[in-house]
Amino acid sequence: MVCGGTEASLNPLALAGFARARSVVTDFEDTPESASRPFDKDRNGFVLSEGCGILILEKLEHALSRGAEIYGEVSGYGLCGDAHHITAPEESGEGAYRAMEMAVKRAKIDSLDIGYVNAHATSTVIGDRAENNAIQRLFAGHNNLSVSSTKSSIGHLLGAAGAVEAAFTLMALKTGEIPATLNLNSAGGHKHDDIDKFQDFDYVPNKSRQKLISHALCNSFGFGGVNTSVVFSKYN
Repeated sequence: MVCGGTEASLNPLALAGFARARSVVTDFEDTPESASRPFDKDRNGFVLSEGCGILILEKLEHALSRGAEIYGEVSGYGLCGDAHHITAPEESGEGAYRAMEMAVKRAKIDSLDIGYVNAHATSTVIGDRAENNAIQRLFAGHNNLSVSSTKSSIGHLLGAAGAVEAAFTLMALKTGEIPATLNLNSAGGHKHDDIDKFQDFDYVPNKSRQKLISHALCNSFGFGGVNTSVVFSKYN
């Protein structure tokens, strides 16, 4: 199965629509490379971008028979809808929590077995806060969890984001290199953030790091309360 997504939405209509929804970043005009800053106290919107990601999904036997390079295994997934608001997530992160919990259960592992979360985190104030609340809830007591957002590097690819970020997650599993969250100078601290909830995990600020992991979780959420999570596992 060939699956993925592509997006080319850098046009006046798309930008105007997201601006009206107060979703795109409005600061950092003089330093645009600093504009996408997931989880940071100065975050205030996402950077719209374009791109494409394609993955090949197949049975293990088929991959082995053709000598394919295997990057990882899909071991669990979760999908739910919270229908809280047409654009904003519920701040408790309930929908994100249910999607992640479902994915971990279907993978038949414990949440403590997850070594890395590739967060949806788009650099919006409420969205990052809600996802962080969900991560805190699911991974309470986890003292070795890395969480990062690759949107800090590539912006928000909208319909292509899930596939591209799945590729990032699979490469982290295969290479042991956890991608950084760029522009992260102070996790949490934005108005109404509970800063204590941004202190428990490693958000991989500004520089990737080496870390061998066996299982990773990749999140993709959308307007209208659509929440998806996938657990990828290392192929041995």
